Amino acid sequence: MIHLSNIHKSFDTLEVLKGIDLDIAQGEVVSIVGPSGAGKTTLLQIMGTLDSADSGSLVINGTDVSRLSQRELARFRNRQIGFVFQFHQLLPEFTALENVMIPALIAGRSQSDARKRGEELLAYMGLSDRATHKPAELSGGEKQRVAVARALVNKPAVVLADEPSGSLDSANKAELHALFFRLRDEMGQTFVIVTHDEELARTTDRTIHMKDGQIV
Repeated sequence: MIHLSNIHKSFDTLEVLKGIDLDIAQGEVVSIVGPSGAGKTTLLQIMGTLDSADSGSLVINGTDVSRLSQRELARFRNRQIGFVFQFHQLLPEFTALENVMIPALIAGRSQSDARKRGEELLAYMGLSDRATHKPAELSGGEKQRVAVARALVNKPAVVLADEPSGSLDSANKAELHALFFRLRDEMGQTFVIVTHDEELARTTDRTIHMKDGQIV
């Protein structure tokens, strides 16, 4: 479902990715691990079309993203890729439900459709009673579950997560990790997770080890 072939990326004279080949299947939960500076986040950003490779190809769900214009790429990213970040990145002035709805509204869905989908996802996350609360009124675990709901609102082909449990305590971390697998089992959702959490990496379907810009 995701196919990366011979991906190279440099910043000035520093070669960060040195010919990455990787295939990820539909419904897999894949972790990417390695020391700081290994190129994990750069690879995730390229997979998420937030950055582009210097050379090589990236195909997601049958689409060669290198052939898309910037406008087409933004539309593709909005509809096909969900993102979960370490610090949730919720907009503080909006409620939990409004935060979840935003990508759906950007995709052109009606207010009523976006609201219905947002309410369904928050219910799935056990957060119906928090829908009208703003991020400052939510716990860390609740904020991250809202972020996961936001990532899922457009039914993306893949969710990319960068250290998603890095800011959570042990109980919320375990709950978030269990949620990823429940979403895979019940919705067929694909996840690619960059993590330093060895416990999470051990439980994923496959662990990709990176070092010095290469898969080892």
